[in-house]
Amino acid sequence: MGATVNFETPAAHAQSASKGSLIGRIKSSAGLRKLAVYLLFQPRKSRPRAWVRWLANPFVHTYGRGSVVRRVRRDLVPFNDFELGAGSILEDYATVSNGMGSIVIGARTLVGIGSVLIGPLRIGSNVIIAQNVVFSGLNHGYQDVTKPIRDQKCTAAEIVVGDDAWIGANAVITAGVHIGWHAVVAGGSVVTRDVPPYSVVGGNPARLLRQYNSASQLWERVSASA
Repeated sequence: MGATVNFETPAAHAQSASKGSLIGRIKSSAGLRKLAVYLLFQPRKSRPRAWVRWLANPFVHTYGRGSVVRRVRRDLVPFNDFELGAGSILEDYATVSNGMGSIVIGARTLVGIGSVLIGPLRIGSNVIIAQNVVFSGLNHGYQDVTKPIRDQKCTAAEIVVGDDAWIGANAVITAGVHIGWHAVVAGGSVVTRDVPPYSVVGGNPARLLRQYNSASQLWERVSASA
């Protein structure tokens, strides 16, 4: 694998560093965190205020050339990244939410009707995501039985989807899962573990069904005991 090249200009790098420093100060101060939440979000709602959607997000989030955003619910905040690659499409009634972590989508990726993307989430290029797929990079705490679950702290773990993958309709991808290159997730699956590259998984919980054999150049069934 080749080295990663940083194409940021010195000015852009300085701006990024300044943004990171400001965010770090806010996260380290309980008072600043409370003020930031009040300024950014509508009370008792998880949606950003109108000024955030109209005046902040357009200047900090990235939409690649030829990308298309249809009637999409964008619960996006400026302190986490949102990137939509060139030629990618967010179809009608999809939801994207980066409040718990950044969302980065590569080039020529299709996000189907009604799908839900909750960060932290990183999706590669040429990925097909069918209808009503849920990616949730967060989990609700539930361990303290003296508190309502909704009042307990959430945790987050990044989901990663490799290039050329295909995620079938109504699948659920849970926090921290990595899906490999050119992998297929069957419709209706609940994916709780990593998916190897060039494989097919399905079921609830999803298990390995087929694996590409480079020697025979065939997609071969995997025994249930594997």
